[in-house]
Amino acid sequence: MKQGAARSDYLDWLAEALPAAGRFQPLPDGDAVVGYATGYDAADIAPFVLSLRAVFDGPVALVVDAEPELRAFLAAHQVTAVDAPAWRGWAPHPVMQRFVAFAGLLGDRPGAALACDVRDVIFQAPPFAPAPQGLEAFVEAEAPLGDHAFNMKYLRALFGEGIAADLADKTCLCVGTILGPRAEISRLSRLILSLAATPRSEIGGAFGADQAGFNMAIHQGLVAATIRPNYGRVATLGLTPGETLRFEDGRVINPDASFSPIVHQHDRHPHLDAAVHALWGGGLEHRERVRPKSTGQRLRKWKASLRRRMPELR
Repeated sequence: MKQGAARSDYLDWLAEALPAAGRFQPLPDGDAVVGYATGYDAADIAPFVLSLRAVFDGPVALVVDAEPELRAFLAAHQVTAVDAPAWRGWAPHPVMQRFVAFAGLLGDRPGAALACDVRDVIFQAPPFAPAPQGLEAFVEAEAPLGDHAFNMKYLRALFGEGIAADLADKTCLCVGTILGPRAEISRLSRLILSLAATPRSEIGGAFGADQAGFNMAIHQGLVAATIRPNYGRVATLGLTPGETLRFEDGRVINPDASFSPIVHQHDRHPHLDAAVHALWGGGLEHRERVRPKSTGQRLRKWKASLRRRMPELR
């Protein structure tokens, strides 16, 4: 008896997405920084761009919308503006789409790369010093995955209760900053896209699937990576008590009085957010992290949530 092929919106998209990675023009050889910034304008990403260009003069590429003022801002700071792929039908959340761009922009080229969030990341020292010897994954919080309901929700949704329970005591890693050899980040990006197809449903395209796939890949040894503690090369601050953080002499200072070259999620703390914008905002509008959603945006979010709750297509 012939077995019918599995299908879902995510699998249909993935069949289109994996070849699309090969249509990106890889960045020149050497260390590079890549990010996915659709939906943002110059005011949103100025702190990222201006702080990065203060400490790094290598190739930087951001996938952005075709907005003239934004593209002029990027060109003025020698940042390559990249068009987002146009998909034929359904497409996942941008946090999953970005791995197509990361794989293509980095390619199998020599050099190291940082693939990271954009809106909530700033730089305080050269990101590639010291040079990474392999893939580096960065701790998000001291508590294990099992203490984070958001992470466990998507681990269960993508990989089932058993695997989620097996990973519950593992370190909570953050997919918002990944650093290492370009070829390895490109390979990891394709792996995360493939892992998200496991349940054959749209849940693989949801915000949160990226975090689940990343933790799965690292903790199950599907890729070789060194797990780096928080407040080292990267400081991820979303779960850090605000009273333990301060802004001093133009830098975000960690709870242990050190400072990190790469700072992620500073905007979760108003006193840091205001100080960072004053330094790196470039005179542009200070944007709130959470903005009111329009009726249309709320309706689209509700529809996407409903579709993910429908029975999987077999």
